[in-house]
Amino acid sequence: MASGLADAIRQLVHEKGISEELVVKTIEDFLLAAYKRKFGTSENAVVRFNDDETEVSLFARKKIVQEVEDPVLEIGLQTALTYNEDCEIGDELLIEIDPKDFDRMAIQSAKQKARQTLREIQKDTLYSEFHEKVGEMIIGYYQRERNGNIYVDLGKTEGVLPKRFQSPREVYRPNDRIKSMIYEVNKTPSGLQIVLTRTHTEFVKRIFELEVPEVYDRTVEIFKIVREPGYRTKLAVYSNREDVDPVGACVGMKGVRIQAIVRELEGEKIDILKYDTDPKTFIKNALSPAEVKLIILLDEGKRQALAVVEESQLSLAIGKQGLNVRLANRLVDWNIDVKTEDQFNEMDISLETKKAVSALFGDVEEEEIEFISELPGMPEHLVSRLAANNIQLIETLINMSTEELLALENMTDEDVKTIESIIAENVDIIEEEEEDEGPLEDTTVPSDEEDEEADVDEGEEAYECPECGSPITIDMTVCPNCGVGLSFEVEEDSEDEDA
Repeated sequence: MASGLADAIRQLVHEKGISEELVVKTIEDFLLAAYKRKFGTSENAVVRFNDDETEVSLFARKKIVQEVEDPVLEIGLQTALTYNEDCEIGDELLIEIDPKDFDRMAIQSAKQKARQTLREIQKDTLYSEFHEKVGEMIIGYYQRERNGNIYVDLGKTEGVLPKRFQSPREVYRPNDRIKSMIYEVNKTPSGLQIVLTRTHTEFVKRIFELEVPEVYDRTVEIFKIVREPGYRTKLAVYSNREDVDPVGACVGMKGVRIQAIVRELEGEKIDILKYDTDPKTFIKNALSPAEVKLIILLDEGKRQALAVVEESQLSLAIGKQGLNVRLANRLVDWNIDVKTEDQFNEMDISLETKKAVSALFGDVEEEEIEFISELPGMPEHLVSRLAANNIQLIETLINMSTEELLALENMTDEDVKTIESIIAENVDIIEEEEEDEGPLEDTTVPSDEEDEEADVDEGEEAYECPECGSPITIDMTVCPNCGVGLSFEVEEDSEDEDA
């Protein structure tokens, strides 16, 4: 029976990708279905293959009885003796069934069941195979296009590359080679659906694993990837070894590796930057290729940061239609606002922060120091000795002569030389130029107008800025230190008004 069965089984295994055991099981189900269609039941049907599976036989198991009541399940003794002379009543006998005895309806029913079974087996087999490959790269060939979706020949089956998973830069033609990533695998009533993608960040990661051995063997780790498909990709990398530069490994010698990746992505721009645990450094790196002067963390709880750049770097930091800063936001998970120095100075931010920016751009002088303890290089024991003598201010110290310093308690010649050397190196003494006073005895009587001006100068009051505390005068409209606007209200005495 079933001549050439082994060849048919091997052909099914090769074409359908089904295991040999499942093909044999399908043939068995096919014969049992035909038997059931013919005799109404398959409880007593037995299917047997020979050792090399080149032949298959179908048997009916019947019980030997004296009087037959059910010819499907029972056989008379006299008839059984013709098959086996040693049989007795109560024994079971296997009687081979010739498939030629099956009618046309039984054969058609069995074939339909066999085809359905084979389809289900093939679907389950392919599902298991491709479901394990979700997230892996696969290469196929352009087969056809429908409603913007591209169907890709994967060999055993076909996959679909939806329009939403296609890069806007890419154009495909029939028989084009397409490298993509398996995104998901689904079972549908019409068959197996394998969804492919070329736009997800994991696709970029798989390409880097193929092109950069250090990424594949985890010497260089990819911290995070953000992408605007077809336009720009940013990825942060770090190295597990101190002697390996993560960015240099991804770029390759003379940019060979990164050029291969850019070609695969059809010219999409790729920014590779070093990951850093310090958010300021990480944000600064994320805004590459722009050069950032200063990063200010405005609110760590809300993860808001400010990046200060030069005027020439502003457009580069923001990018076309805000793409660069938008990708940087997603990469570092902070809300980054990019400003120039002038724009920053117009913002309502604390004085300390503005001083930091001004110092960075060289627009403010160094802050003067007042106390001896702040002098660079001043030994602590000298600070303590001077403090014991009630000398803490630098101004007091520089007005003292060498003799006065030596007269201090516990002060030696070496100590005085050290103090004078430190003062000479770190303190600029500005001597006010005295006007020519003329004769030693000046008997000139000031005029009434000079007396009035002197009275005004002596009576002028000193004020402090309500914002920063710096000294101001009544004629100022803006604080020279912090820039806050000033206004004064002067109450005139009623007696002056009457006069």
